[in-house]
Amino acid sequence: MTKNIGIFLYKDFQLLDASGPITAFEIAARVKPDAYRLALLSIKGGLVESSSGAAMDSLPVSDAPPLDTLVISGGNGSRDVMRYPETIAFLRACAANVRRMCSVCSGAFPLAAAGLLDGKRVTTHWRRAEQLQQLFPSVRVEVDRIHIRADNMWTSAGISAGIDLALALIADDLGEEVARRVAQEMVVYYRRPGGQSQFSALADLGGGDTRFSPLLEWMRANLAERLTVEQLAERMAMSPRNFSRAFLKVIGISPAKAVERLRVEAARERIESSREPIEQIATAVGFHDPERMRRAFLRRFGQPPQAIRRSQG
Repeated sequence: MTKNIGIFLYKDFQLLDASGPITAFEIAARVKPDAYRLALLSIKGGLVESSSGAAMDSLPVSDAPPLDTLVISGGNGSRDVMRYPETIAFLRACAANVRRMCSVCSGAFPLAAAGLLDGKRVTTHWRRAEQLQQLFPSVRVEVDRIHIRADNMWTSAGISAGIDLALALIADDLGEEVARRVAQEMVVYYRRPGGQSQFSALADLGGGDTRFSPLLEWMRANLAERLTVEQLAERMAMSPRNFSRAFLKVIGISPAKAVERLRVEAARERIESSREPIEQIATAVGFHDPERMRRAFLRRFGQPPQAIRRSQG
């Protein structure tokens, strides 16, 4: 049965937030004929101008076909449109009738304003995450996720993450092989796990100084080793004391904390993208003891590895 996918637009939406998912669903409908039908929607219909000045034509929401899924684009206008009563009423009405509600980037703001994300794990562009959390304290914002599924609400990070979201929706509907073929046609990576960080721990730890960058790269490639201060200092041809002091000054955290950060990131990616046993993952990334990994996850994410795996369905 053909599924109607609505893409909701508003003034100053981000063009790629809309065109990325549109392209993915269009190609999926070619790979599996009649799988999807697209409807570009806005409150009043007609041409809707994006933040780049390019415009898309749209149907008024009053003329929307029965929708299976609604995708709300992000963009500079998202904080304005979330204050419009017509938009809030439309989103609430949709939530009662569609199978899935989705947002790309700051499209999470209108969903949150409509009360549809209360108590749910969500993500958005990392630059907008703090503002989303402050405006809507009942929403559980996770700043460094690519996309998150919470019941029938799907939220994704900024801009290109809308393509990752669309591929995940296609895989959910039509299977992994169809989604893989769509990714191949789009010449994009198939497919970044939802739990992959928007920015890697390496980039986050690197700061503006590259002195320790080669060491950090080596650490990530050798997580199963002990990675003691003495071992790391030896690789840098420094005494452990001088190494620890210099590392803290440049990176901003201790060597032990950096090792834990890299291990936690690697473990989470494996937990969310595979069915490997938790114990096996703990050994592979250097925690060895699953309890040590559990405590590290609680410190970093506020939940244990098992809970993160269950949230992936």
